[in-house]
Amino acid sequence: MATVVLAYSGGLDTSIAIRWIKEKYDLDVIALTIDVGNDRDLPAIAERANKIGAVKSLIVDARADFVKYFVWPALQAGAVYEGEYPLATALARPLIARLMVEVAKQEGAVAVAHGCTGKGNDQVRFDVSINTLAPEIKIIAPVREWSMTRDNEIAYAAERGIPIPVTNASPYSTDQNLWGRSIECGILEDPWAEPPADVYAWTVDPDTAAAKEPSYVEITFQNGVPVALNGEELDGVTIIETLNKQAGEYGIGRVDHIENRLVGIKSREIYEAPAGVVLLAAHKALESLTLSRDQIRFKEIIAGEYARLIYNGQWYSALHQDLAAYVQSTQRFVSGTVRMKLSRGRCAVVGRKSDHSLYSLGLATYETGDQFDHNAALGFIKLWALPLSTQAQAQLLPSIGLEGNLLNSNGTKVQIAEKSESQS
Repeated sequence: MATVVLAYSGGLDTSIAIRWIKEKYDLDVIALTIDVGNDRDLPAIAERANKIGAVKSLIVDARADFVKYFVWPALQAGAVYEGEYPLATALARPLIARLMVEVAKQEGAVAVAHGCTGKGNDQVRFDVSINTLAPEIKIIAPVREWSMTRDNEIAYAAERGIPIPVTNASPYSTDQNLWGRSIECGILEDPWAEPPADVYAWTVDPDTAAAKEPSYVEITFQNGVPVALNGEELDGVTIIETLNKQAGEYGIGRVDHIENRLVGIKSREIYEAPAGVVLLAAHKALESLTLSRDQIRFKEIIAGEYARLIYNGQWYSALHQDLAAYVQSTQRFVSGTVRMKLSRGRCAVVGRKSDHSLYSLGLATYETGDQFDHNAALGFIKLWALPLSTQAQAQLLPSIGLEGNLLNSNGTKVQIAEKSESQS
């Protein structure tokens, strides 16, 4: 019997998919559960897949690879989609797609399958990645194909005795990995509705955290990658897990975002990313100390492009290789330590140091020891203002019809009347 490798999460959609694929395509299902920090009972999930009808259940621990090859490069790039989303789910998809392809080839499967809907971004990320890595492998997307609402799915499962973890009273759709947790559906589809308390699992209510005394954590980076907390060298997985717990206790890392999906619709998304928020802020602070002004300015442009690339499912692209090469070059001297203060609902940078620091106390101080040449500033200002002054004298000040574009010294608008015929 021909087989298909299904990316199996243990949730409603993929649980039903095991039986549905067998009925629709007459294919045996190999359930592949990939651990990217899902924080679930993976052996129990694999057992559930077997009970539903999978011919084989596989578990792959991909946490270390996820951090090293996906999370850290995104952190080095400063990738945050639309200034809000740390890209947790989006970062895991290309890794899962790669492992699906590898297992399919090992098992001799004719197809791979995933549980994405036809409205989300993940279908694009999976399909594009799979088609890039193995265009000969067929892709099956049951949720995109069947005509079932969420209520229909629950009824389908009940009719066939499929054990599922979702009921009509718990309508949220969630996804999580080490880098973050995403929640959607239910009341969250109303952008005016405040997220209920039961939406959050990693972060306490910031108001509750108000009674908790602030704490500090020192994060050490080597070439833009976190390597130690409070002077203790740790692996990437442990660093993220530790910060998720510590920052989550202060309610840090909650994101409520109206997001522009790749498929053209706006979606209300709730995210929890305690470690991500802290590490992104710390990394940016260290870059402010070790990168030049022009490097920082241009890297902000690259960060936006890098985030869109991840979000849009273009991880396995030449563009990504090009941007990644630039990002790696910028991180050569991003080494040092940043001290973060964790308090009610927020984290703040309160200290930073580096052997590669571009900060010079002699140039920055206003006290004794000031080495800055104040007289040199006069010539600099004159030359800096020269093109602006020249253009203003030649074009802006004597122009007709610029009413409202110029201001008097007191802030009121300059009124420039057009010439009358008698004046012309």
